Amino acid sequence: MYIGSTGIDGLHHLVYEVVDNSIDEAFAGVCDRIDVVLEKNDIVQVTDNGRGIPTGIHPVEKVSALELVMTKLHAGGKFDKNTYKVSGGLHGVGVSVVNALSAWCEVYVHQDGRIHYQKYETGLPLEDVRIVGDTEKRGTVVRFSADQGIFETTVYSFDVLANRLRELAFLNKGLLITLTDDRLSVPKVHEFKFDGGLQEFVTYLNKNKAVLHPDPIYIGGTRDDVEVEVGIQYNDTFNETMFAFVNGINTREGGTHLVGFKSALTRILNEYFKKSKLSKKLDDTLSGDDVREGLTAVLSIKVPNPQFEGQTKTKLGNTEIKGIVDSLCADQLTLFFETNPSVIDKLLEKSVLAAKARIAARQARELTRRKSALESSGLPGKLADCSEKDPSKCEIYIVEGDSAGGSAKGGRDRTIQAILPLWGKMMNVEKTRIDKVIGNDKLNPIIQSLGCGIGADFDLAKLRYHKVIIMADADVDGSHIRTLLLTFFYRYMTDLLSRGHVYLAMPPLYKIVIDKKIQYAYDDTEKDRILAESGKDPEKVAIQRYKGLGEMNPEQLWETTMDPSKRNIIQIQMDDAVEAESVFTTLMGEQVEPRRQFIEENAMYVSNLDV
Repeated sequence: MYIGSTGIDGLHHLVYEVVDNSIDEAFAGVCDRIDVVLEKNDIVQVTDNGRGIPTGIHPVEKVSALELVMTKLHAGGKFDKNTYKVSGGLHGVGVSVVNALSAWCEVYVHQDGRIHYQKYETGLPLEDVRIVGDTEKRGTVVRFSADQGIFETTVYSFDVLANRLRELAFLNKGLLITLTDDRLSVPKVHEFKFDGGLQEFVTYLNKNKAVLHPDPIYIGGTRDDVEVEVGIQYNDTFNETMFAFVNGINTREGGTHLVGFKSALTRILNEYFKKSKLSKKLDDTLSGDDVREGLTAVLSIKVPNPQFEGQTKTKLGNTEIKGIVDSLCADQLTLFFETNPSVIDKLLEKSVLAAKARIAARQARELTRRKSALESSGLPGKLADCSEKDPSKCEIYIVEGDSAGGSAKGGRDRTIQAILPLWGKMMNVEKTRIDKVIGNDKLNPIIQSLGCGIGADFDLAKLRYHKVIIMADADVDGSHIRTLLLTFFYRYMTDLLSRGHVYLAMPPLYKIVIDKKIQYAYDDTEKDRILAESGKDPEKVAIQRYKGLGEMNPEQLWETTMDPSKRNIIQIQMDDAVEAESVFTTLMGEQVEPRRQFIEENAMYVSNLDV
């Protein structure tokens, strides 16, 4: 209920819950350093220099406040308005849930010159809180070992934690956060400290893009006890990159704070547009999408009593926040543009080009709809549809090549599996506007087949298949096609990825025949295992390496890659949107140098490169 899953995501959430308690101390202005250490055997230690968890005897419960915080739900500072004016975390149960889900946990509180200590097993205290020494420090140290009987894995990813801690450091200007991996023979240490705060965050997001103005625009202020900060910088791409946070929580589903910011930005740019010479070039006002083309922005607000809603509890619902953010942003944007006329001129030029592309895209949509209306079903001719009408039971295979598409059509389960063959390389949408995307003959069949629209017209409720499976050859060309498709989904159907509807098919690399028995291996490790277990001389074993899907007949393709009871498929997840944005921009964007650097840094990890 509180950490989302018992898989890898839930495991890392344990660390975030403990760190969030330290972040609350930073919000309160009494903590400027947090240290996270991954010890051997995946033991986690989180240390801060805040005030320390209270250790006095609770007047009602008659036990140490430390024990209450560690063992009782809703006993922390988030439910006492006197402790924290603003706090992060979704539920206010953080460290007690971490304790409950740990095989063991121990806490040291440095407070009032003494070190207070208590240890727990499976969430239960083994002893009363006791004094174990004197100290000149202050703060809290939490060490825990996740319960292997609860979690599917207890091995932490350094990179996953680093990405989240970097994000928190950006959001908390001047806070030093360190991450140390002591599991390695040579410990790895990353330090995150950004005195520029959100301005540095925006610069980081735009590091592989050509920006329209060198210095990010900064908006900051407090109204009605709500603290608002925004970092803004435009680049020459056609995409919008926005992240919004409330009390350090990434509100992926948006909310009233984001509505307020977008409203202010659109209104102010339109006011300047109407007074500019550019208004004669466009018989329309600028839409929100127009003014946000090429925008990179990070919005962070701190609210005393946030009200979250939505499926994942990451959408802000406080109605009063819209007006607060709108008015503050409008005032400061106006002030900035008045003193920086060259910046507003560049932004208006880009917005007008975006508006023209929007109008062209609308015309392309209307043309497509008229063409579809003249056809019997409005679905592409190459699509072999399934008979089931319930989208939750249906899946579509987007298959590389007509040959593989033919085998897939012959081997599929026609009730639930649809097949859409692709031919040739599709466009890289990272380098073009939406009007070109809509009219593209390679992408149009995908848009029509899925039925949910793209961009501003995207509606997940209209998705015709809840599993969208990309099936391409296990070679460089296949990897390129997968990357182009994922880029398209990321830019124009983002919710397909964030809601887990996109998968990669995993066709086997090898067909192995031993004593007339056929086995399939999906990688070299599995091939070696099969050969070792057979006890056969490898010279006497028939091994076929598949170079493409087209080499398999319909029965083989069904048995190895499409049979739901046997196949291997990988669900594409987008847990870290910041990292996803960086990777897609680096690999698919206009800037060559970042891509060259990425290739040079990762070339040593490449195997099975076609030559």
